[in-house]
Amino acid sequence: MTSPEHESKKSNKKSRKDQILQSLAAILEASPSGKITTANLAKQVGVSEAALYRHFPSKTKMFDELIEFAEITIFPRLKMISNEKASAASKCEKISYLVLVFAEKNPGISRILAGDALWGEDERLRIRVNQLFDRIEVQIKQIIREDYFSSDSNVTTHPNISADIFTSFIEGKIAQFVRSDFSKSPTKDFNLKWSSFSQHILG
Repeated sequence: MTSPEHESKKSNKKSRKDQILQSLAAILEASPSGKITTANLAKQVGVSEAALYRHFPSKTKMFDELIEFAEITIFPRLKMISNEKASAASKCEKISYLVLVFAEKNPGISRILAGDALWGEDERLRIRVNQLFDRIEVQIKQIIREDYFSSDSNVTTHPNISADIFTSFIEGKIAQFVRSDFSKSPTKDFNLKWSSFSQHILG
């Protein structure tokens, strides 16, 4: 049986880890053109650099956990959308909006998704972000493929091409959001923008 004291220590450790990650995301948001160092991160958290490394073995691991946060937030909801009894157009629209809302609510993490914050960092982080978008594209492709081969489908564009276009739309809106220093909302007028090009792909 775990003692209350032990549970309290675990909770405090988790709380400090969360605080470090939240501070990292805040610095990424507040300093769009600045490179993150463990020194300024430690200062923001109010601990020594040595204390940071007691919770994370490296800065790469901190970025890793922010990417993981994006994954565990986005993909369960994406799966729910994919399982809905709805048209391919509706599912693709919801998935696109889901990812863009996440980026808008997490500007610091959107810099990671756009690759902007990963210059000079471990190449593995960039690969992991690429894999995140690949997973989104695969899911969109599957949705469109099921519709594409149905007897009453209006889809004329091949699923591979359609999925590539939609993923490019998502990535482009996130990149624009980051490039504008978060002034251009990726979800502003989303319905109008989505309908203006998706109807030519999904009918």
